[in-house]
Amino acid sequence: MQESSTTRLSPLELSAWAGFLRAHSALVRELDRELETTHGLPLTQYEVLLRLDAAPEKRLRMSELARSVLLSQSGVTRLVDRLERQELVVREPCAEDRRVLYARITGEGRRRLARARPTHLAGVRALFLQHFDEDELRSLAAAWERLQPAASA
Repeated sequence: MQESSTTRLSPLELSAWAGFLRAHSALVRELDRELETTHGLPLTQYEVLLRLDAAPEKRLRMSELARSVLLSQSGVTRLVDRLERQELVVREPCAEDRRVLYARITGEGRRRLARARPTHLAGVRALFLQHFDEDELRSLAAAWERLQPAASA
């Protein structure tokens, strides 16, 4: 009896999916190692600082921050706790809704992000981008864009 397409991936599908997972895991692990070793800043903390720095007024609601860095509410709370202890982020109450808390990047957080950014970008280029020409990068960008509606479902 032949397996249906609902119970098994084809060899091509499996190769594409498993390759994506392996590449993602290896890239994130190495980028995290570089940031941690060079700046004492894990990739997840870098990502939070990056999101806050890019946000209007340099702050986001904790719930928005959790969604933007793909962490649970409790996960982002613990991460912001650590960043707050390092004085890289502060929490601020919302004047209009007392249930809402914002996380805001501090001046020290912005300086730390600025020091770490060249390391991170060099890593992204060396570990990922340099392996593709411009046409391949355009194709990859288009492929990731097609996945956006599915990823937000």
